[in-house]
Amino acid sequence: MNVTLKPISQNDREPVIDILNHYIQHSFAAYPEQKHPYEFFDAFMHICEWYPAVTARNEQDELVGFGLLRPYSPSPSLTFSGTAEITYFIKPDYTGHGIGRKFLDHLVTQGRQLGLTTILAQISSLNEGSIRFHLHNGFSECGRFRNVGKKRGQTFDVVFCQLML
Repeated sequence: MNVTLKPISQNDREPVIDILNHYIQHSFAAYPEQKHPYEFFDAFMHICEWYPAVTARNEQDELVGFGLLRPYSPSPSLTFSGTAEITYFIKPDYTGHGIGRKFLDHLVTQGRQLGLTTILAQISSLNEGSIRFHLHNGFSECGRFRNVGKKRGQTFDVVFCQLML
């Protein structure tokens, strides 16, 4: 599928939050149980302020997904400055068409330019497709916190996958 990656802007507030809210409501890919208001976009963007954050747009310039890197630790310390977490969400009708791989390739390239040495993905054990995607694309499972999440009455593990750059 032909998509173009563009930096996230303030104009992307509603479509980004709409995509995120879809996964909050209909999956275990996003952990919250309640939808986020559009104002959450500001906090979301603040989290990844010094890291790459992009949207995927189809040929009609419709936003069909977003991806970003963010600090592994919120502490302003340099201790974990070489490590970031990766996040991407794609509209359901657009998954399975190579957009996730395009996000991954772009964010890895940008991460290397920032001097990152490690990218982590934090994934619900109930999101088997995401685990498969990451393992198929060079990540390895490096940790699992058992039964630490509970959403809609269902308990799940949090799986950490790691990509060494």
